[in-house]
Amino acid sequence: MRAGIWLIGGRGSVATTAVVGALALRAGLAQPAGCVTAYPALAGAPLPGFDELIFGGHDVTTIPLAKRAEQLAAAGGLPGGLVTALRADLAQVEADLRPAPVGGTQAQVAAAIADDITAFAGRHRLDRVVVVNVSSTEPLPEPHPAHASLAALTAALATTGQVLPPSSLYAYAAFQAGCPFVDFTPSTGARLPALAELAAERRLPYAGHDGKTGETLLKSVLAPMFAMRNLTVRSWSGINLLGGGDGANLANPGANAAKSASKQRVLGETLGYRPEGNTRIEYVADIGDFKTAWDLVTFGGFLGTGMHLQFTWHGCDSALAAPLVLDLARITAAAHQVGHTGPLTPLAFFFKDPLGDVDHALFAQWEALCAFVSGLGDQVR
Repeated sequence: MRAGIWLIGGRGSVATTAVVGALALRAGLAQPAGCVTAYPALAGAPLPGFDELIFGGHDVTTIPLAKRAEQLAAAGGLPGGLVTALRADLAQVEADLRPAPVGGTQAQVAAAIADDITAFAGRHRLDRVVVVNVSSTEPLPEPHPAHASLAALTAALATTGQVLPPSSLYAYAAFQAGCPFVDFTPSTGARLPALAELAAERRLPYAGHDGKTGETLLKSVLAPMFAMRNLTVRSWSGINLLGGGDGANLANPGANAAKSASKQRVLGETLGYRPEGNTRIEYVADIGDFKTAWDLVTFGGFLGTGMHLQFTWHGCDSALAAPLVLDLARITAAAHQVGHTGPLTPLAFFFKDPLGDVDHALFAQWEALCAFVSGLGDQVR
């Protein structure tokens, strides 16, 4: 299956790392470390191969992809030798990156986005295209009456003014182009009734939100441990320090609040109650694309004895996220091929704030993912 991955934020750190990684895997220059789909339990699933992935995308910036990769390599996020070895391949991807359409009504912008995606699929004779949002986190949007139904949304988009936040406009355009949509960010994306209606009408799957790559990944492992041992978590507080474009964007209070809420949801869902404490996110420009999280957990044991756990997570955000982007696009393409529609709840394993009513314990999510992906080979569209 020749599968396209259309990246919203196609020149950003996560997108660039995903592209370089896929090209390196195709050329035999790297191993699929961090790719969940390379795990033995999933490796035999009928997913598009890394050599069958074609990349394109939109971005508001125009920095050449190879230059962005060089910047990441200089910061320690990519091996410099790969950028040199893959320069010709990166130039081919560069030819399929487009400026984000602007101007006119949102209906006109969505049509331009859909046209770019459709033209990309035609140029490369692709069987499927999956649109993946890896752009900057948005503040939560103001409610709008048109979000409630597709008919109201269609009418409103033809008027002036902003009806949909950018992530949701891209979801709308993706569905109009006949493409599944994956939101790797905590932005609204397809999480609106009108867009769910459109996806159902076009028989398209979608997934999200907010890739689970660091601190929240640990929360989804540790919180069930406390619950299963019948230990009461009294407080759980964390501070996240990060640089790069994502960190700079999260200096915006609205975007920061949306991200923090997404990171905390797993605790209440897993424990059955919300302990005291919250998650703070602070921008530290000097650490670039790396992030450090420190968490303090206080809990009560037998006879009320107070205890605590501390942990520190330090990682490269784009290197943690990029293989998951490839996983999600490959699985979603295969799910679309066999006829899945609506929210792909078995992909909760990948997300902090997953769609649908799901178990937030990582092991339960893993079992659901394995069953879903393994079963794709048994389904015929």
